[in-house]
Amino acid sequence: MNFSSIMSALFSKQSESVLGIDIGSSAIKIVQIKKKRGRAVLETYGELALGPYAGIEVGRSTNLPNEKIIEALKDILREAKTTTLASGIALPLSSSLITFISVPPVPEKQLSEVIALEARKYIPVPMSEVMLDYSLVPREDTFANDDETQGKQVEKQVQDVLVVAIHNEYINNYQAITAKSGIQPGFYEIEIFSSVRAVVEQGIQAVMIIDMGARATKLYIIERGILRASHIINRGAQDITLAISKSLSISVNEAENMKRSFGLKGGPEYKELTEIITVNLDYIFYESNAALLNYQKKYMKNISKVILTGGGVLLKGFTDLAKISFQTEIVYADPFSKLETPAFLTEQFAQAGPEFAVAIGCALRRLSELE
Repeated sequence: MNFSSIMSALFSKQSESVLGIDIGSSAIKIVQIKKKRGRAVLETYGELALGPYAGIEVGRSTNLPNEKIIEALKDILREAKTTTLASGIALPLSSSLITFISVPPVPEKQLSEVIALEARKYIPVPMSEVMLDYSLVPREDTFANDDETQGKQVEKQVQDVLVVAIHNEYINNYQAITAKSGIQPGFYEIEIFSSVRAVVEQGIQAVMIIDMGARATKLYIIERGILRASHIINRGAQDITLAISKSLSISVNEAENMKRSFGLKGGPEYKELTEIITVNLDYIFYESNAALLNYQKKYMKNISKVILTGGGVLLKGFTDLAKISFQTEIVYADPFSKLETPAFLTEQFAQAGPEFAVAIGCALRRLSELE
């Protein structure tokens, strides 16, 4: 999926452009944008499957050596006709440890030290081997606006902190890849934060993001723009393909094509296909509901909707099954809506949106850093 030639013809490149890069397990996605008249404008974008670089089928997850990732990254940059090296890079959620801790009220100058000491309890490697970052989580009383709270001084209490730790090895690995690819990243950030930036609108209600990739399905619960919970389910779109291939005794390529062509909408003649897909999705939805229940018990709140991202959610009939499982509003992520795009390609962008959420989120942050 690459409309780079169309995009190149439509937009000039007079202003500074930036890239958002998402190196997934099964594909690389890139997005190039620039600022024009106060809006983020899409210049080009592209997706490249990594399976062939590992000698396996398109859609399969890979574990490529650096030289193959560098080769693929150079290929997609060339095919998409990108014109900048300034970029933001997403790191996989699996490369990080994300946890919530509570710390006592201390002077701001001591906060970093206290957080580092507390975080040691949750990080299974020496602190010297990780890069640590944190964000204070606003208390509920911060948002209160009723008569009882107005004008009253809130009693000091423990402070909740979102802590993110990334092993230095991952950072060093990505730095080596980008350096040899000629890319100039302004930052590396965990994909969850890129995705949230691209698909969650401002609001007070909690939402859950389901990001279904080839290798795994990731869950994020966001409230007031703040991450409240995250969870990884070790089953993704590739597992469905492999289950179809094994059960129907067909090749992985045939199974992938059948899954994409019919999904859950194959009708009576594809009953067995429907059953195979349903069993796998039921497992993912069961695990998702368990994570959701934990959130509801902890915060005594319900989510307002589920936002779908990742290539796996584009399966035909996915939303119908999701509505039954979650009993709430189900929507596809539409990150391209945050960009100025050609009107005649609106339908294509809507279909591609769930797959490009992370790359667009990275690009939006990089663009904001230029202001």
